[in-house]
Amino acid sequence: MRQLESGYDDPEFVSGQVKAGQHRELVGGLWDEMGELQMEFMRSRGLLPQHRLVDIGCGSLRGGVHFVRYLDPGNYYGLDHNQSLLDAGHGIELAAAGLQDRVPASHLFCNPDFLLPVEDGFFDAGIAQSVFTHMTFNSIRRCLESVAPKFRQGAVLYATFFELPARRPASQEYVRERGGITTHGHKDPYHYRQEDLVQAAVGAPWRAHCIGDWGHPRAQAMMAFERV
Repeated sequence: MRQLESGYDDPEFVSGQVKAGQHRELVGGLWDEMGELQMEFMRSRGLLPQHRLVDIGCGSLRGGVHFVRYLDPGNYYGLDHNQSLLDAGHGIELAAAGLQDRVPASHLFCNPDFLLPVEDGFFDAGIAQSVFTHMTFNSIRRCLESVAPKFRQGAVLYATFFELPARRPASQEYVRERGGITTHGHKDPYHYRQEDLVQAAVGAPWRAHCIGDWGHPRAQAMMAFERV
């Protein structure tokens, strides 16, 4: 049996959790706190209502609800590989917030290969919150290569990750003081050094640099990938 990178790669499990009403908890909980934090961060980085944003690993729209409310109608796009989470986001969370008419369900893409069915140079900004934390290095590299053509030159994809201190062996687990999360080099949740993610972008048209601490309650750092 193929070993899964994370529990998010098991659509039957995810669907069962969604049916049980656990779609908020499944994407990490902290629903209001993390949704607002993402919105505040992206605004501080220059996100404007007229920008087209892609939310990679959008799940059930924890951040999406806030982005949909802020952006001009039709300017939010989400990508996830679990249709059940996308359905919960659009059918439950956006509906409850009275925001369904601001984003068609067709703007929420479901596929496991990071394929974005839009024209090249389409997006002005992107965010991948708690996505690379559940992915192997090669999957991160594949993601960056796949989505790069869809960003205009100068656009930035912001991605969170669990940072491993420079002198800490990657094979050892690491417990973060803030949030208490234990991360690993070989299983979910994964940790990486800054230079690992810089290396993951090599060969794709990105300029990568680390922003670092941005106030994440579970100590995830932020990486910026600028489209060149």
